[in-house]
Amino acid sequence: MHSDALTSALANCDAILFDFDGPICNVFQGLPAPEVAKQLAVLLAKLAPELADEAHSTDDPMVVHQLAREGGQDVLAAVEAALTDAEVRASSVAGAPTSGAVETMTAARASGRRVAVVSNNSADCVHAYLSAQGLSGAVEAVIGRPILRPDPMEPSPHPLLEAATILSVSPECSALIGDSVSDIEAARAAGVGSIGFANKTDREEALAAAGAGAVVTTMQSITIDFRAP
Repeated sequence: MHSDALTSALANCDAILFDFDGPICNVFQGLPAPEVAKQLAVLLAKLAPELADEAHSTDDPMVVHQLAREGGQDVLAAVEAALTDAEVRASSVAGAPTSGAVETMTAARASGRRVAVVSNNSADCVHAYLSAQGLSGAVEAVIGRPILRPDPMEPSPHPLLEAATILSVSPECSALIGDSVSDIEAARAAGVGSIGFANKTDREEALAAAGAGAVVTTMQSITIDFRAP
């Protein structure tokens, strides 16, 4: 489906940055995120009992990881290692890539643009999935969760600015494809363009309200709208 907003969002882009969980795959499809969160909460409660109630109150593994910082560096390191291990295991049972993801990455490279993955998941997880799917050559760089640094994760602009630096492009000549409001917020903070991927029916309005330059409901629609820079 052609969109003037999408064409505009891609027009001056030298680099396309893909969020991992959503635009490329459903990383916790085979190993559900709530299950991972529960495992991490048990570990955190053992290492820092004062954080037990808060840890058990969420089904988001990233929230447990963020919370672990309050227990000190050793606690954070243990929880982060367990999260990374779970993500790598999850990547092995995540199933096929999101429909249209491979075609979009291929089209981006064919149009002469630089391509990277930027994710709050660990780089180990992203690399494991891309390798298993034969897609390691589809991207030039992977910027994963900063090691022992939960603070500069998205919606911080830090990962996107790092990606632009690695790819030797200016942030304003880059565009992020993301499926969450935090992705769009990170892009705006970094001065990076954004394309919201509304892979759930209730996300179109939220992504648009967050300031996405364009919103699509399929990855294929991005592929057919690529234009050579």
